[in-house]
Amino acid sequence: MPDNSPQKTILLIGASRGLGFAMVEEYLKRGWRVIATGREGSTEKLHQRSEITQGALEVEAVDITIPDQVAALHGRLKDRRVDVLFVNAGVKNDDRETIADVSTEEFVRVMVTNALSPMRAIEAFQDLVAPTGTIGVMSSGQGSLTNNTNGNYEVYRGSKAALNMFMRSFSARHQNDPITLLLMAPGWVRTDMGGPDARLSIEESIPNLLNTIEAYEGRAGLHYLDYLGRVVPW
Repeated sequence: MPDNSPQKTILLIGASRGLGFAMVEEYLKRGWRVIATGREGSTEKLHQRSEITQGALEVEAVDITIPDQVAALHGRLKDRRVDVLFVNAGVKNDDRETIADVSTEEFVRVMVTNALSPMRAIEAFQDLVAPTGTIGVMSSGQGSLTNNTNGNYEVYRGSKAALNMFMRSFSARHQNDPITLLLMAPGWVRTDMGGPDARLSIEESIPNLLNTIEAYEGRAGLHYLDYLGRVVPW
């Protein structure tokens, strides 16, 4: 029996490489329409992909650490409606740095990119999301206070824990809304950011991560989950 349901749309922010680009590929495979963003000068791969998608992939440029660019993108998309908004922007610092030796500038860079800017993007684009849609953000299992028993990667951990807390506050402000809010932990994946020693391939992480996002469709409130749908402790 043919599937006559309308095509779904995702706005995927931070999709020019790594996990974000893999999410674009997987959503296209599943028949979704994708609006994907990358920073100016980083979208060549997305544009190449869009040329062979018969309009299913639209590419926009935005650096979410620059509020004027976020506002400009919202202006271009303000009349659109999406089923899912997902923010996958993130950086890390040198793994060896601790709070004792990280520079103020580097600390600010990681926190602004990983915690403040994703939340600003969510605040800016939430009005594009269908009332019973989903807003998700790429968190990390390393944002869990409970699971931090070895203290490594502490600046990165701190940025993801801050992101989790800000989403908790966003959820509290929207507790009467039927929207689904997701903090997704993709696992340690072999990408430029994850490095060659990571435990998972993109193929092991991303299709499962999308399965989890789809499984939580219509389940209002905030959920902190890993790529296999397991609850991550705060």
